Amino acid sequence: MGIHHITAIVGHPQENVDFYAGVLGLRLVKKTVNFDDPGTYHLYFGNEAGKPGTIITFFPWAGAHQGTIGDGQVGVTSYVVPKGAFDFWKKRLERFNVSFMVTERFGEQYLVFDDPHSLHLELVEREEGEVNSWTFGEVTPEVAIKGFGGAMLLSAQPTQTAELLEKVMGLEFIGKEGDFARYRSTGDLGNVIDLKLTSSGRGQMGVGTVHHIAWRAVDDEDQLDWQKHVASHGYRVTPVQDRNYFNAIYFREHGEILFEIATDPPGFSHDESAETMGENLMLPEQYEIHRDKIERILLPFQVRKLD
Repeated sequence: MGIHHITAIVGHPQENVDFYAGVLGLRLVKKTVNFDDPGTYHLYFGNEAGKPGTIITFFPWAGAHQGTIGDGQVGVTSYVVPKGAFDFWKKRLERFNVSFMVTERFGEQYLVFDDPHSLHLELVEREEGEVNSWTFGEVTPEVAIKGFGGAMLLSAQPTQTAELLEKVMGLEFIGKEGDFARYRSTGDLGNVIDLKLTSSGRGQMGVGTVHHIAWRAVDDEDQLDWQKHVASHGYRVTPVQDRNYFNAIYFREHGEILFEIATDPPGFSHDESAETMGENLMLPEQYEIHRDKIERILLPFQVRKLD
């Protein structure tokens, strides 16, 4: 159906929260830890309901080395805003001293900018996608980010990545323009993938880079079908991993990008109410007995209205 979530590595958590909540107006829908490294936050931002297709997640590592965006990564994360919202976002980015450019691709205009940790982002206006009902500061539903517009993939083997997207994952090939091929999924958010057909140089994981991109599975049964389907095409797919808010399987495609397929359910409100999502540190059962130690290690932060 399209993108479920995108996960990136960033720096200090307060800088991360100030930008994605305070400037971009997204909702912090879950404050938890990296299940493989419980001394590190795993922060989730999305629309008011935290729906798949709107979720960007972060591992904040204050003081970690800066990464290099390049082949084997998501190069740019695209967000979709309502038609007519660009003037608001241009003024808002200027107000918060965020440099941006206006570019065009496949007949659409994009506002292109970086977050504080050099992650590449862009905004695009589209009619499709439900309105985000979340209001934060001066970001109201009329202009709020709806969710993902899509992503730009930087592949070490573009031809093989293209074959995977179209022949294995079933995205529709839309066309080519310059260095890019465009593909579209069936969802109304996170549905447009632009694959760069030339090399950007090898990427290096670190602050300011995307760790992986996750695609949507309807439910557990659908995910198991995808697991078999992808494996039947020669990819090494992991067993199902319980991530508390979804189940996940992973594989590295031939262009070296780490792909995940994640289930839509159970979602983010099963361990705290929809009204209070993101307010408290939520730990998986195996780490609850270590809560005091974990809370001492994690850097404190606040969700602040910067308007």
